Amino acid sequence: MLYDAYEVQRSMLAGASAFANFSAGLLNNPANPFAYFGGGPVLASALEVFAHAAAPRGKPHFGLDRTTVDGRQVAVHEEVVLKKPFGQLKHFAREGIEGGPKLLIVAPMSGHYATLLRGTVERMLPKHDVYITDWRDAKLVPTDEGRFDLDDYIDYIVEFLELIGREGDPRPHMLAVCQPSVPCYAAAALMSADKHPNRPRTLTLMGGPIDTREAPTAVNTLATERPHAWFEQNVIATVPLLYPGAGRRVYPGFLQLAGFMTMNLGNHMISHWELFKHLVQGDDDSAEATMAFYDEYRSVCDMTAEFYLQTIDVVFQRHALPKGEMEHRGRRVDPAAITDIGLLAIEGERDDISGLGQTRAALTLATKLAAKEKKYHMAPKVGHYGIFNGSKWRGQIAPVVEDWIAAHAA
Repeated sequence: MLYDAYEVQRSMLAGASAFANFSAGLLNNPANPFAYFGGGPVLASALEVFAHAAAPRGKPHFGLDRTTVDGRQVAVHEEVVLKKPFGQLKHFAREGIEGGPKLLIVAPMSGHYATLLRGTVERMLPKHDVYITDWRDAKLVPTDEGRFDLDDYIDYIVEFLELIGREGDPRPHMLAVCQPSVPCYAAAALMSADKHPNRPRTLTLMGGPIDTREAPTAVNTLATERPHAWFEQNVIATVPLLYPGAGRRVYPGFLQLAGFMTMNLGNHMISHWELFKHLVQGDDDSAEATMAFYDEYRSVCDMTAEFYLQTIDVVFQRHALPKGEMEHRGRRVDPAAITDIGLLAIEGERDDISGLGQTRAALTLATKLAAKEKKYHMAPKVGHYGIFNGSKWRGQIAPVVEDWIAAHAA
């Protein structure tokens, strides 16, 4: 019933959004005298804000068609090099550019699409041969494709690294943003224990919940103050019949978005008030920047119930990885097996999702890794989103990642 109620609301808001957008267009029409005086511009701006907030959204595009390499413009095209039921491996091929460190960017499976890391990819493209995990919306995966849980996530990462490693350097570099820090770290440990030829050469973990006992945030507290059964009973829904994945049990993306919006409701209200003022003042550039952010932020997708519930249990409630109790298909994940992977942990001083110390714990757990192969970077005055997007990512954090990768070149 939860998902059905949401679909009814979404349909109603889509119609209201279309009507508001049409009305704003009439009020802004140069032929309409109310477009120049009275309350016309104010009302039109208010309608535009509502229309944008209520509009339905699908999967965004990366839109990265060019980059700059050694001072010259180079065309970029996306290609899917491996397609699997719950995700695909996407490659950003730079025309006429050979070589460069191969970098797998692992996007979070936490309610948003991989395009949330558009800025991450864009910044790393000039010097790296970039791949990204492009996870699929669970409501679009038919039930006959089976399940997908945390163990499957780790399997996907290993398979992606194997494919990337078949060309050029057999050991790619890997960068995990937020949620995938745990499965990426687990994959690195398992591959190290096996002396896998395609184990990552470096692993950069950014704002990830390696040990959520360190500086717990509101997200961590929510996961620990309720029993596991509460999540299964209250936030898991069944995909309705209008989607290919009808009947699949999922954690809906709209619930994740609602949670994130509620956490910083005041900031979001201020952002929309500023958007309204920009529209009234005719500051289109500022208004478009805010709209572009929310277009991405409100584009959400579903996670399979088994993946979400297993993550809550393993990562946030039992703290299995830092306790040495995490298993992958019955096999213990041993961080001490990591002996020749350069580990870089990056945290934001103002991160309200993964608190300070949660990602740094990865360096402590790798007890047999030499100190010179470990590096920690704390980004001052940076929140969770700013770790991988925005001016501070581009100017302060990305250079640290680039230098770490360059120092571990084949």
